[in-house]
Amino acid sequence: MKHRLKVIPIGGFGEIGKNMLLLQYGDSIIVIDAGLMFPDGDMLGIDFVIPDISYLLANKDKVKALILTHGHEDHIGALQYILKDLNVPIYGTSLTLGLVEKKLEEFRLKANLNKIKPNETINIGPFTIETFRQTHSIPDTIGLAITTPIGLIVISGDFKLDQTPIDGNPPDFNKLVELGERGVLALFCDSTNVEQPGITPSESLVKSTFEGIFSSTKSRIFLVTFASNFHRIQQAIDMASKFGRKVAIAGKSLINNIEVATKLGYLHIPENILINIKDVNNLPDEKVLVLTTGSQGEPYSALSLLTNHSYKQLFLKPGDTVILSTKPIPGNEIMVYKMVDQLFRKGVEVIYGKDAGVHVSGHAAQEEIKMFINLLKPKYLIPYHGEYRHLALLKKIGLELGISKEHIIIIENGTVLEFDEEKAIINGRINLNNIYVDGLSIGDVGNIVLMERKKLAEDGVLIVGVLVDGETGLILEGPEIISKGFIFVKESEELIETAKEKVREAFKKKVGRNGGINKETLVREVLENFFNEELKRKPVVVPLVWEI
Repeated sequence: MKHRLKVIPIGGFGEIGKNMLLLQYGDSIIVIDAGLMFPDGDMLGIDFVIPDISYLLANKDKVKALILTHGHEDHIGALQYILKDLNVPIYGTSLTLGLVEKKLEEFRLKANLNKIKPNETINIGPFTIETFRQTHSIPDTIGLAITTPIGLIVISGDFKLDQTPIDGNPPDFNKLVELGERGVLALFCDSTNVEQPGITPSESLVKSTFEGIFSSTKSRIFLVTFASNFHRIQQAIDMASKFGRKVAIAGKSLINNIEVATKLGYLHIPENILINIKDVNNLPDEKVLVLTTGSQGEPYSALSLLTNHSYKQLFLKPGDTVILSTKPIPGNEIMVYKMVDQLFRKGVEVIYGKDAGVHVSGHAAQEEIKMFINLLKPKYLIPYHGEYRHLALLKKIGLELGISKEHIIIIENGTVLEFDEEKAIINGRINLNNIYVDGLSIGDVGNIVLMERKKLAEDGVLIVGVLVDGETGLILEGPEIISKGFIFVKESEELIETAKEKVREAFKKKVGRNGGINKETLVREVLENFFNEELKRKPVVVPLVWEI
């Protein structure tokens, strides 16, 4: 008896980050990627957001493997949080598993790690999985061609069709042609860069820009990039070597990743070029390159600490050159440009933005996406890895290529998409929630807590202390009012005194010997109503009532 093939996105559909997709046939489930997402401005105090794996835990005995397409945090960053509950075999390429292993060491976790190469085939339950080489902004990236009892499913992974990549390994076009000739039932296609017309420039084009900067700059150079963008890191090191600069590294994640990539042969660092960060000040400015993290304006990143004189051994000074060799992740734009402003205030020369030539995307633009779809010739096209507008724009491209409207299916996280040999249908949803990581807390902070944090941030808090006679219910002392983030008490003494008097009057009028009145609620209601009338604002009121 043939089952339907279920495909359920857990993350990454309708958003950028926390990528996770599952395929289920009968009693077998395979999971693709396990990434995290960086918080947006409303997620106060949150470090990361990770996928909700409750469906997987409810079907734990069916989960056979977790397959990783590459080593970016939005594809591997949730592993250390979910492996405690879902410790299944993990498959990935050499660099991807090297980064995973380093991450798990920090959390003292063990995992069943299985190395796979591009153009390799593995069998897991009813699934035959073929890997094929893709080009992206990190080496060792793969796409997946998964043969199921219903048909061939292709998952692009993150990709662009870079024909002159830094490592000399272009996409496997022959494999794409072969898959297209075999017949692809459904293609899940990266849509991240679909808004961009034309073709994404090759990573190798950054080289000429770097060469111009390094050849003409006499100051110290601070290159800011993602900790896993090894192609960019390699080019910077090559330029430092060519122009006689020593290289220091700032940022724990960057230090760890460079160590892993060098050990595995994905980075080639000349002898004696690396120096300790504390030795930078002993060299002439024109002999220094500092590689650092912090491109997204993260408050505790190496770049922020260097800017604020909080880094122990080094700080930025006027005249330094900072190259922001990234672009803002969607949602981080405000933080990034605040950081850029701060750098300019320091008198630093900042090289940034899409016209500076110091960054190219790792994702395919419109013409590459069209070529990719045309090579694979899928029956069904499912956009993934993007916010909703990206998914919708990819659907538009599919229509331009002649795929019928009924065969381009936009799904979001939790949608249950089912295939049989005749058709694809959406068959309901599974319930999913964002799982927030807040320090050591995982999942303890929910939407209600975030709403409370937002209210505290927007409206402030009043702490009100009252000492009450237990017999009469009348106030003996107080109320004393402490304001945090609401009003400055010393400049609002008259308003505060009026508020205190309102509380006293309410106790005289409503409490007396009536033991049924909730005194904390009375204090809260009186002050909320008073300040709403006076200021059109409602602070969070925390009443502390003691009875003697």
